[in-house]
Amino acid sequence: MPPQPPVLNEDEVEFSAIRAQGAGGQNVNKVSNAVHLRYDIAASSLPDEVKARLLVLDDQRISREGVVVIKAQAHRSLVKNQQEALERLQALIDQAAFVPKARRATKPTRASQRRRVDGKVQRGQIKAQRGKVSE
Repeated sequence: MPPQPPVLNEDEVEFSAIRAQGAGGQNVNKVSNAVHLRYDIAASSLPDEVKARLLVLDDQRISREGVVVIKAQAHRSLVKNQQEALERLQALIDQAAFVPKARRATKPTRASQRRRVDGKVQRGQIKAQRGKVSE
């Protein structure tokens, strides 16, 4: 069973309410329902390996200073937008926590080499049958 990914400590997350963009009628201009989530990777309680993998991820949400910034504005509720931002951050951490299994190089079997060559020969015979027809 693979090890569990690290759980996000919500005390390390900083939220700021902002006004959402886009259509929404009069309500969108007076209510700050969108959320900016900021998470400093270096100051977090994540394991060092996960921090290092997070910092090398090619993700536009991670700044050069090592701060994850996520904007959530899909819902009309501030609480739902906060929850969605936390879920996206947890998914990012889960992605960084996953360590792919190291691949060991192996030689192709003799049978697979033979099948490959037989296929090439057969394809060559098909191509050799093409060409001008002489009468």
